[in-house]
Amino acid sequence: MWACIRRGATEVGGSCVELVTDGGRLVLDLGLPLSAAPDEAVSLPPVPGLVGGDAEDLVGLVLSHAHLDHYGLLDQVQAKVPTFAGQATARILREAAFFSPAGAELDLAGVLADRVPLRIGPFTVTPRLADHSAYDAYTVVVEAGGRRLLYTGDLRAHGRKRSFAQLLADPPGVDAVLFEGTRIGRSSAGETTSEAGVEERLVELAVGTPGALLVFSAAQNIDRLVSAYRASRRSTRTLVVDLYTASMARATGRPTIPQPGFSDLRVYVPQRQRVLVKRSGQVERVQGIGGARLFMEKIVSTPSQFVLLAQASTLPELAKAGALVDAAAVWSMWHGYLKQPSGRRLVTRLADADVALSHVHASGHAGEQDLRKLAHALAPARMVPIHTAAPERYAETFERVVPQPDGHWWEV
Repeated sequence: MWACIRRGATEVGGSCVELVTDGGRLVLDLGLPLSAAPDEAVSLPPVPGLVGGDAEDLVGLVLSHAHLDHYGLLDQVQAKVPTFAGQATARILREAAFFSPAGAELDLAGVLADRVPLRIGPFTVTPRLADHSAYDAYTVVVEAGGRRLLYTGDLRAHGRKRSFAQLLADPPGVDAVLFEGTRIGRSSAGETTSEAGVEERLVELAVGTPGALLVFSAAQNIDRLVSAYRASRRSTRTLVVDLYTASMARATGRPTIPQPGFSDLRVYVPQRQRVLVKRSGQVERVQGIGGARLFMEKIVSTPSQFVLLAQASTLPELAKAGALVDAAAVWSMWHGYLKQPSGRRLVTRLADADVALSHVHASGHAGEQDLRKLAHALAPARMVPIHTAAPERYAETFERVVPQPDGHWWEV
């Protein structure tokens, strides 16, 4: 089996790997580079068969999880390429497509499931559920031609799943590892150490805030939804989510995830989402909330009762209604986003409303200490950097590091 990093050897995001063995080719992820501007046209990596031509030896495209930097170029791929992903991933992306460009319609040829081997042409793909800020994320082991390759995808050890510990305790024997290093060489300023740490800090802020507590987080970050819900209940408040977040929670397919019908959870439908529902005619999206729906008047009249898991686009609406009196806000995403135009606008609007902003976040990626533990457990003959802006730093931290540039073929 031979491998080629088509994109991602020296950058965080845009991940794409092509594997070749006798009789077939397999692609792992097809991400949009994080460096791409919002309206920039990004071309596909040069993998034969993704766009045109027969290329019958392209047996499949495996998507590790539902983040744009791993699936974001899927809409350019011709429909006949078999696509494989987690079942919840497909549901989440389908629901997300209603609310945001960050969605997709997946017609799955096969489903990734934890530790269930999947035969794709001459390859055997065995997914391992990963702890990551995307729900239903996977690390995958690919076996072909008598060789075994592990592709970490994105993973961490400090979320709400035990999968990282399970990977350490029961590592697959592999010849090579494509090893993500998002946080290698990157500052983690302002981040707590774990998802549990996020919960604790949110409790402190909720108890100490006389008005509403606003938490700005990604709607698809289900672990953060759980942390906010637990923190709300511990501080005797009610968690308020928008229709997008409620839809993501239901799309997981897990009844244990906080969603409409849970006590101390309500759904506010912002103006933008009300317009989407009206224009689409999909009124069942709002009707499905049932008794969990909350209106702005209630938020304004008793703001101290609520933690709002909000989107930045809803802030002007909250400010205009008077919901920000005595409020506090939390940025619960990577701090680098605050330096982008939308982030700077958010900071300015909060400052104008005299709302203090805290940064409370746990990364979706493992730190160097946990990565060292994983590298030691896997003990591959070859460790290849991917999903990192600092591949040159790997040799300082790990053994048997063999960097491979984008576009270079190497034997697993």
